[in-house]
Amino acid sequence: MALPTTYTQEFKLLPDFFGKLRDAQAPDKFSLQMIKDFGYKSNNHRAFLPILKALGFLTADGSPTPRYHDYRSHSASKTIMGEAIKEAYSDIFLIKSKPTTSDKALVEGKFKSYHNVSDTVASLMSKTFYALLDLADLDGGTKTKTPKAPIETNDAK
Repeated sequence: MALPTTYTQEFKLLPDFFGKLRDAQAPDKFSLQMIKDFGYKSNNHRAFLPILKALGFLTADGSPTPRYHDYRSHSASKTIMGEAIKEAYSDIFLIKSKPTTSDKALVEGKFKSYHNVSDTVASLMSKTFYALLDLADLDGGTKTKTPKAPIETNDAK
């Protein structure tokens, strides 16, 4: 999947939703009922389920994947989300390796042309992408580099 068609009008709730997902026990099967059990009862919240599938957190039948289980680790969740976003939205990363909000028009344009959708839908797809991006570490944990050994010199006195 190069660019998912999934989006939500409730993109502002994604950080809270993924926080609950991370903190709750993983079910045998994830369903709309679980979304309701988390407190998201609106029909607009139903879109969270296909987003989880697009990110590779769930299989087609709703079974949690290893990525879902790995995401539940607080220390690894941002890295796991980064991997999921890079995979699901790979076409965006071909245009810009580290998209920022200043690239919003570019990202919206990509959604609009790729899926042949209206400006409104492209905007919602973009806002969903950026809401997920805020939960991710795109560097994949490479920020902690091992220090290099000091270079030995032969200083003669």
